[in-house]
Amino acid sequence: MNARKLLNLSFVRFLMVGVLNTIVGLGCIFLLLNAAGLNYWLSTFLGNSIGALVSYVLNKRFTFRSNARVASSLWRFFAVILVCYFLSYGIGLYGGTALTAIVPAIPGEWAHNIAVLFGSGLYTVLNYLGQKYFAFRPSAQSRQAGEIS
Repeated sequence: MNARKLLNLSFVRFLMVGVLNTIVGLGCIFLLLNAAGLNYWLSTFLGNSIGALVSYVLNKRFTFRSNARVASSLWRFFAVILVCYFLSYGIGLYGGTALTAIVPAIPGEWAHNIAVLFGSGLYTVLNYLGQKYFAFRPSAQSRQAGEIS
């Protein structure tokens, strides 16, 4: 498969944007959690909000090449972000806490950092599906014309 075809695949483009988004979002989360001393929920929420702003612009233009109006796509984008956030990081927190309880070699104070990593993996998959099929879904005209990426 040549490079142009590879870039035409929306999930590959989503992952490329996700690398940048992850660097920005997780960087902010870990700084807020560990350097600023903010709690888990505030750190993950603020870090993801900052990353989400980067994500919206890049996913709208580059990943899904959406011509959806900002007024219709922005609220959908943030609805997906919020659902994915609470679901993913809630499950991540449960998983991180459970793992540190089950594996005594892992210090209990690492639970939140482990939870962030678990949550971000789940968040990536759920977010892609929500963005592709809800926030930036192609219009009926685009689908009929075969412009699906």
